[in-house]
Amino acid sequence: MSSSPIEASNQTVLVTGGAGFIGCAISEQLTRNFQRVVVVDMLHPQIHATSERPAALAEGAELIVADITLAETWDKVLSEVRPDVVIHLAAETGTGQSLEESTRHGNTNVVGTTQMLDGLNRHDARPRRIVLSSSRAVYGEGAWQKADGELFYPGQRSNEILSRHQWDFPNAVPVAMTAAKVFPAPVSVYGATKLAQEHILLSWAKSFGVEIAVLRLQNVYGPGQSLINSYTGIMSLFCRIAREGKSIPLYEDGEVRRDFVLINDVASALVAAATSATVSDQPLDIGSGEFQTIRTAAELIARFYGAPAPHVTEQFRQGDVRHAWADVEAAKAALPWKPRYSLEEGIQILATWIEDQL
Repeated sequence: MSSSPIEASNQTVLVTGGAGFIGCAISEQLTRNFQRVVVVDMLHPQIHATSERPAALAEGAELIVADITLAETWDKVLSEVRPDVVIHLAAETGTGQSLEESTRHGNTNVVGTTQMLDGLNRHDARPRRIVLSSSRAVYGEGAWQKADGELFYPGQRSNEILSRHQWDFPNAVPVAMTAAKVFPAPVSVYGATKLAQEHILLSWAKSFGVEIAVLRLQNVYGPGQSLINSYTGIMSLFCRIAREGKSIPLYEDGEVRRDFVLINDVASALVAAATSATVSDQPLDIGSGEFQTIRTAAELIARFYGAPAPHVTEQFRQGDVRHAWADVEAAKAALPWKPRYSLEEGIQILATWIEDQL
């Protein structure tokens, strides 16, 4: 059963990384649901073209520019803020980048989380609830199913396997990612740090009686996504390529499956998790409710711009998984939420926004 919202009008929500893509998208809704919205964000230049306050951040949100990996940040913030709810968005997110900058990802994602928790303890400011934006990357390649119905976990595709252009695992088909049936097995440093966040927060929250809501997000895209970050999602990259009249290159054989979920649907899920009367004790998978191949996504984008048809390059990237999509039924049952936007609708929304920006 879905839960009705809590009475949060006199409460404070603190959002880490709240000036980023997702944080800005939820900020307006949060100002309608909470009396005080406080955002902590370092405005990293990989995401933000300038150090100025993002125009997309709701006017009613207070912005504190600071680094969550530093203890002094939390001493400063928590001397002024007593959060009822924390939404933990701050993270380094580049899958491929995490293989080359492991320390950076570990520091932000893991140490940033532990510094936050230590600060909450130090200032006796433990919130009622923490909402974590986790990732489908925690599943790695996920579970696959043999012809006889048996599930197995193939693990990471090695460089040797990918170099042979062996994209799929033989005699098996992938299954949807769902926390109730598929256990985590990350194949990237990024995925490992997101799973570490989950474990750290769950153990801490249970020890101190704090509610924890974990949302494992699929491939989020849409208006507000950084156009200067080379490690951002492929949807905005595909749009920029097609906008220049070029053919979109497709890695592997073009049949990689992804669950592209529009930021609007992700924002409503996070706000629901922050305001619902109760939260699930299991991680919730947030996606569009269906998968698409990257070929399909690229063809829709090319058609929108009148660009040449996409082409297969057979290139590959270490740390990428072959297929990933979510079973969202548990999230629909646990939250007052469901995905509303199709891929075609989302692409039109994204492309129109990009045109406005460029």
